[in-house]
Amino acid sequence: MNQLQQLFGEPSARSKDKVRPYMVERVQDFIRQSPFMVMASSSDNGACDASPKGGMPGFVKVLDEKHLLIPDVAGNKLFQSYENIATNPHVGLVFFIPPLDGTARVNGRVTVLRKGDELFESLSLEVFAPDENAKLQQALLLEVVEAYHHCPRALRFSKLWSTKQAKDLEDV
Repeated sequence: MNQLQQLFGEPSARSKDKVRPYMVERVQDFIRQSPFMVMASSSDNGACDASPKGGMPGFVKVLDEKHLLIPDVAGNKLFQSYENIATNPHVGLVFFIPPLDGTARVNGRVTVLRKGDELFESLSLEVFAPDENAKLQQALLLEVVEAYHHCPRALRFSKLWSTKQAKDLEDV
């Protein structure tokens, strides 16, 4: 039991049991249907980044229960995540499917793939409304350390997919 569990209580058996060292079929299916995810990374000295990634549903490829192939589409060219990955290959992913309230979480270790790598060459650009700068630059091969379907409470608490909520915020 860690310090926070000592302070606030242990997770339920159901919560503990859903965390697996591989992606169960439900998590794989969720990722295959997801058009959006956020990837968190950290350098070896603790510099953090959370980077949004999007495309057509299934743009992240499920290779098997232990591996994902994540394309990198040209963007702002800051490469904070890739700088972090150069010194710390561990990343955390959260997948979303609007308007569903659940998410899928995957944590693992990545390897950078570039032109000439067989898996990179198997990818194609899968985005809606590509502009003249949209192209695949590189990719990540992720080996799963843990994966699970995450409960919908945070998204329900935020009403993230509420169109009324969005209209109320248009002036922000």
